[in-house]
Amino acid sequence: MLYLLAGLLLSAPTVLAEPRNLKDWSTPIVLDRSGGFQIGGVIKQSPTDPARTLSCDHGYMEYFIPWEPRRTSVVLWHSSSTQVWQNRWDGGQGFKDMFLRRNYPVYLWDGPRVGRANWACEPTSYRPEYRDQDNFAAWNFGPSFGNWWPGVQFPADDPAAWQQATSARYQEFDTYDNVQLHARVAAVAADSGKVGKNIVYMTNSAAGLRAQLTATRSNTTNIKGIFAFESIGFVFPDNVNITDTRGGFGPVVVPLEEFKKLAKVTTIQFFWGDHRAANEAGVVQSRLAAQLINQYGGNAQVVMLADDPSLKGSTHVAFADLHNAKVAGLLDQILNRNGLDSYEGSSDDWWWRK
Repeated sequence: MLYLLAGLLLSAPTVLAEPRNLKDWSTPIVLDRSGGFQIGGVIKQSPTDPARTLSCDHGYMEYFIPWEPRRTSVVLWHSSSTQVWQNRWDGGQGFKDMFLRRNYPVYLWDGPRVGRANWACEPTSYRPEYRDQDNFAAWNFGPSFGNWWPGVQFPADDPAAWQQATSARYQEFDTYDNVQLHARVAAVAADSGKVGKNIVYMTNSAAGLRAQLTATRSNTTNIKGIFAFESIGFVFPDNVNITDTRGGFGPVVVPLEEFKKLAKVTTIQFFWGDHRAANEAGVVQSRLAAQLINQYGGNAQVVMLADDPSLKGSTHVAFADLHNAKVAGLLDQILNRNGLDSYEGSSDDWWWRK
């Protein structure tokens, strides 16, 4: 059973090292180029007139390439909003600019049927759901609407910040078929070389499941990392006693040989914010997924951010929290430790030695 197997890991401590002393998160951003492109998808013929077609179910990638780029591309992936990567909750600097300042090529990804890739091959519908208040607890701002966690890294006294947070959404299609579609198209993007040959996905929420599944669908070794903030859903092999729910939030079960591709990813990190109990379903599943990845020679860890006193107060969206520079510092250290921060044309991180 899922929870029995995962229980073996609950006693394993999570060790967080101090982020290395960052030189600066405020150096000028100097770009070589920026732009965007559609990728994947199909051309569908009209059922009534085969001469007429619809280009649909593609993904959209916006890119920013620094003047002196590192080898690793950072793909920022949220299942329902790219905006959360662009700014902190209070409007301060977000991960997009932070990693550009560190000279990583940065890509903002909209999967098929959402955001800027919303032309679908099948009918879709939108039905208003009055869920602003539900977002509050779901995003771990507090136990119930308006009741903030003490010390939460959100500008709780700023109503405009809350309104920005709950408005920054696309329509999200959390179905099994959509998860599979996103993974197929993202794998096309990863294998194309258009996003580079050293890709690290930084994901949030339901995008974590999609990124894991993408790695199992990819036919190259271009995917080097997955940094999943509070992943909703996990991928498991078909040789353990786990049932694929065929739902939008996993678990998703794949053939063992496909699952082993996750063990070839250089580093996989599952991050959790505050107030996540050790026996919470998502935490339990993340520990089991990490155990199974490592069993086949992988390098996966579960990181409880609150174990580091400097990262307490983290929400479901720690990369947009007020202390997001410290969170980015931790990721910067992990990239360095796994050899994912070198520059094009060099085996050394020459910028760091300046």
